[in-house]
Amino acid sequence: MLILLDDVGFGAASTFGGAIQTPALNALARDGLRYNRFHTAAICSPTRAALLSGRNPHATGIGAVMNTADARPGYSGFQTKETATIAEVLRQNGYATGAFGKWHQTPDWEASQAGPFDRWPTGEGFEKFYGFIGGETDQYEPTLFDGTTPVMRPPGAGYHLTKDLADQAIKWMRNVKAGASDKPFFLYFPTGGAHAPLQAPEDWIKPYRGKFDQGWDRLRQETYQREKRLGVIPANAKLTPRPADLPAWDTLTSEQKLIAARLMEAYAGFLAHTDAQVGRLMQELKDSGAYENTLVIYIVGDNGASAEGGLLGSLNYMAAMQGLPEPDAQKLARIDQIGAPSTYPHINAAWAWAMNAPFQWTKTVASHLGGTRNPMVVSWPKVIKDRGGLRSQFSYVSDIAPTILDVVGIAAPVEVNGVWQKPITGKSIAYSFKSRNAPEQRHTQYFEVFGNRAVYHNGWMASAFHGRLPWSGISAGRPTMEEDPWELYDLRTDFSQSKDLAGQYPEKLKDLQAVFMKEAAANQVLPLSGVRPLKEGLPDPSAGLKRAVYGAGVVGLPEFSLPKTANRSWSWEATLTTGKTASGVVAALGGREGGLSLYIDSDQKPVFVYKLFDMQTLTLKGDVALKPGAHHLKTTFNYDGGGFGKGGLATLSVDGAEAASGRLMASAPLFFSISENFGVGLDTGSAVGDYPQGVPLGFPISDAQIHRVEVVAD
Repeated sequence: MLILLDDVGFGAASTFGGAIQTPALNALARDGLRYNRFHTAAICSPTRAALLSGRNPHATGIGAVMNTADARPGYSGFQTKETATIAEVLRQNGYATGAFGKWHQTPDWEASQAGPFDRWPTGEGFEKFYGFIGGETDQYEPTLFDGTTPVMRPPGAGYHLTKDLADQAIKWMRNVKAGASDKPFFLYFPTGGAHAPLQAPEDWIKPYRGKFDQGWDRLRQETYQREKRLGVIPANAKLTPRPADLPAWDTLTSEQKLIAARLMEAYAGFLAHTDAQVGRLMQELKDSGAYENTLVIYIVGDNGASAEGGLLGSLNYMAAMQGLPEPDAQKLARIDQIGAPSTYPHINAAWAWAMNAPFQWTKTVASHLGGTRNPMVVSWPKVIKDRGGLRSQFSYVSDIAPTILDVVGIAAPVEVNGVWQKPITGKSIAYSFKSRNAPEQRHTQYFEVFGNRAVYHNGWMASAFHGRLPWSGISAGRPTMEEDPWELYDLRTDFSQSKDLAGQYPEKLKDLQAVFMKEAAANQVLPLSGVRPLKEGLPDPSAGLKRAVYGAGVVGLPEFSLPKTANRSWSWEATLTTGKTASGVVAALGGREGGLSLYIDSDQKPVFVYKLFDMQTLTLKGDVALKPGAHHLKTTFNYDGGGFGKGGLATLSVDGAEAASGRLMASAPLFFSISENFGVGLDTGSAVGDYPQGVPLGFPISDAQIHRVEVVAD
């Protein structure tokens, strides 16, 4: 069983000194081993590619997060068939294989119902998949897939995605056992917790009320002391200082402190709730008698905690990350909703830094341990006898797949499905199961994300931060790589990467820079660059698309597959035939965080909603109910022009006559969502509109036939 949390730093979980209670992780650690020098790729998609393939991320083709892919082979955003997953290898060797949760390894241009599906989970070795394909999703109304089919979440009150994922995983394990009691299984459980949006049941957030009022500077100190008491960091480890670009807690206003504390409470509740669902999986193993002989690998984060919520945090970070304002007064007005279905929140960047104690920086900063050092617990009671032990050998995320192959006795195949395989470069860590003092087997590892880069070699680390601040959106950092200063650390005596020795050992630094270039050349990391324009040199379903027509039943279409409507005028037109009680969604794009919806209300009146994140919700409604018969509905947006994300006039017309109009103060500068989709006749995922009470999920169209929906962009 392979468990992967999301955006959780080294100093978050109580098992490793954090302030957030993780009893399931604690219990596994008591039965197994804690690893305090395990490393990830500093960002989600590359970590996942390396985890499942046993190769370095750029060597698989996924050296960048999916929505920043470009034409360089190591950054293409799709995993080549020369780097087959551990799931496919195990499947071909008699294992049942199931994945439940976040995938984020399918290229953006292959994420629609057009496929192809060979880079979806079910095409990469998982016989069963239930979860979400993109980088995040609403936890209360997720954009879900069962296999490759878009599905609505199960109906009923009190729904939360992480619980649903655990329910589905438990059901799958029971069905595998029922069908073939002696068949081994491989279960991959990559949750959305604690990636934004930070949404958790109120009962899980309540215990953390007031627990973060001391602020991030003191919390980091407190975490550091607990880490020492637990022994998960050495007694001589230093606490690294706060980066100059992050504000001190005491510089915030009282209102900003209140908002920040509430955001952190939601993060804590989300992580605690996620760990509890992992606990349910462990209980199922125990109840079924499989616990003692199941290798459980619990990785606490696919990178360091995320600073993408910005310096002041956010109640709807989709807007903030695109540069749209979110005034403190607006946040205060909804502060009691943080973590609830009505918000799409993210913590302040400095909380992320605090969660990565004692290390420097955060997620995306692959040059420093705050981005790449994550806790891991391994449990296998039948084999591991040093229960509660600590392991400090240097290891990397690509070491997990060869470890699994090692312990189950399967040789890495040279060919999979007729495709010659690149060698697995990860190193099995099974040697560490028996001995705390066993010499580490990995001596060299490079890191690179967004031009931030580092190399570990024989106990030393050379690091180059490219200058892109982790909360700064898609800015690329310094103009050239040559301008980046390099730092040097002796990790043999400096656990937390706290003392730069570049000036003291210039020749050692040169040696490590040469090692980095050698590793970069061998793993498709070159040529180096910062963040490039989206989709550069790669397929783009909307390239040159100014007009598209969609029929009834179209669902699961990614936003970037539609004609581009950002920063320009556009229109939606729908032709349909209605009955006496027609109601439901005609077409919808996006979700609760932001989007568009054209629908017929329960009183048969047409409605158009433009949800501009939390800034403005413009609702245009016709005064006259639609009579049974043929109708033509049209929404237009006349862009003001003059720049990026400007406002304009929106109009709803019915059968050629204007029914309502209103002004938008701004518009989505780039996109509404990175997780929600477009649909005709159904609003999948979270709801854009404030639909009538009691209607089915997604407010599907009823007593009406949609003939076509046309989207036109200037």
